[in-house]
Amino acid sequence: MNLLVDLGNARIKWAQSAPGHWRTAAHVMANEPVGTMLDRLWSAVPPPEIVVLCNVAGAGRLQGLEKWVERHWSLHPYVVRPQKEMLGVRNGYREPASLGVDRWVALIAARHLMSGPVCIVDCGTAVTLDALSAEGEFLGGVIFPGLRLLRVSLAQATDGISEILGDDTLCPAPSTADAVAAGSIFGLAGAVERVLEEYRKLLGDAMQVVGTGADAAAVLPRVRATARQVPDLVLRGLALIADEVA
Repeated sequence: MNLLVDLGNARIKWAQSAPGHWRTAAHVMANEPVGTMLDRLWSAVPPPEIVVLCNVAGAGRLQGLEKWVERHWSLHPYVVRPQKEMLGVRNGYREPASLGVDRWVALIAARHLMSGPVCIVDCGTAVTLDALSAEGEFLGGVIFPGLRLLRVSLAQATDGISEILGDDTLCPAPSTADAVAAGSIFGLAGAVERVLEEYRKLLGDAMQVVGTGADAAAVLPRVRATARQVPDLVLRGLALIADEVA
């Protein structure tokens, strides 16, 4: 069995992968030691053959996870880093190593799951839209604040807004909380839609859209574009990398 780990800003997601077996789980990370958290989450996980992970949560959490894996399973995790080229994807960033590793892994997954040009829309703490050509060249992307960041920033930066958890279906909205909820989600959907228009000029009408991330199911139905939702896209990419490096 392979253990695939996506260590994100807000959540840790993992998959247990073996021929004919695919099981995923996720946990919202709180301000607790990583070792304590993993004692609770992974105590029943059987020792894997390999641990492959991508990390955007910072060096401290990564070190905590590495120490836990080494102590419990006598393994050193394979930590994925963005490269110039891997598994059919060419990294078009001016500095390839500066690309977010979760975006890099998602590109690899999309390349193998879908044919033709693709735009990956990842709706997490941040929202990223990444353009991948039919030939597997990553052409670049955009990044803007995700749903929670938009709502929290309003509450933090204004005196008149304190409630942000309203009804996001009411537009126009009859209360401040509803207005924040609806404005943030419709505004985010509009931003995604506008960027997709630009990408389609570059990639052509054959461009497919794949959505992932915790808020994709809330945001993408409000976008006037057909999107295939793959919640475990990053984990799927890690599985491909695990097969490559094992």
